Amino acid sequence: MEMRRLGKTGLSVAPIVIGGNVFGWTADEKTSFAILDAFFDAGLNTIDTADVYSAWVPGNKGGDSEEIIGRWLRQARVSRDKAVIVTKVGSDMGQGKTLKETYILKAVEDSLRRLQTDYIDLYLSHWPDADTPHEETLGAYAKLKQQGKIRAIGCSNYDAKLLQASFDAAEKAGLPRYDVLQPEYNLYERASFEGPLAELCIAQDIGVITYFSLAAGFLTGKYRSKADTEGRAREGRVSKYLDDKGLRILAALDKVSTETAASPAEISLAWLLRKKGVTAPIASATSLSQLESLVKSATLALSDDAMALLDEAGG
Repeated sequence: MEMRRLGKTGLSVAPIVIGGNVFGWTADEKTSFAILDAFFDAGLNTIDTADVYSAWVPGNKGGDSEEIIGRWLRQARVSRDKAVIVTKVGSDMGQGKTLKETYILKAVEDSLRRLQTDYIDLYLSHWPDADTPHEETLGAYAKLKQQGKIRAIGCSNYDAKLLQASFDAAEKAGLPRYDVLQPEYNLYERASFEGPLAELCIAQDIGVITYFSLAAGFLTGKYRSKADTEGRAREGRVSKYLDDKGLRILAALDKVSTETAASPAEISLAWLLRKKGVTAPIASATSLSQLESLVKSATLALSDDAMALLDEAGG
């Protein structure tokens, strides 16, 4: 499997990152273990999660995904140094969204305990925190890097202006900068990444791992009408894509699917892999058949004509 350099982190990641948001939600522990086993057996190597996953599920408290991954790591055939673990801090775990130093230094210990590991490969600021200076947040990460508890840092949901401000603060204070960005980016949601933010990432050699890469499952093609979403766990997230733009994208995916014999999900991920500035998309799976499709996307080569058709449909 081709490995891709993740910006200046020193980490190498396979073309597809497995999303841990479903672990403890739509994938129980047994299913999660099977998916992770098959994912690594296929030559892929990076797991994305967050401390808050999956607090939105009734009965869950947050940390559920990290705990499942931690138990898998304990019994896995994969040695720890072969797995790239990405997790995040700063979401509301009962205290509101915050990136204050005291909170980060406590939260990382909780994540390490749940993950049953001595270090986190990539630690991300999950959301911006306007009430905490960049210097305070980056200073906390500097301490954790020095202690060997994290290897690299990044951020999620930052726009170009905020990301540049964080670079400026890091340079002025002599602190580590964010070397990875995790933006929402897919065939449907393009405006927030394409343009100034993508250009900044390319210019600064920032690794980019995209989330909602399949638009909450919409780009798999299984949701074609409101009726298809009713009673599904993702109903509220998918419904918004069922408009004229969404239907244009599905039609374009169907056309490329006919030409390539690849599924809409595989095509959607392969489209991301050809977009300038993107290192690897994150995608989740709740079954081995879904995972098989994700693995295929890592080696699917789309033609220039297919890329143009998809670009136009989602433009």
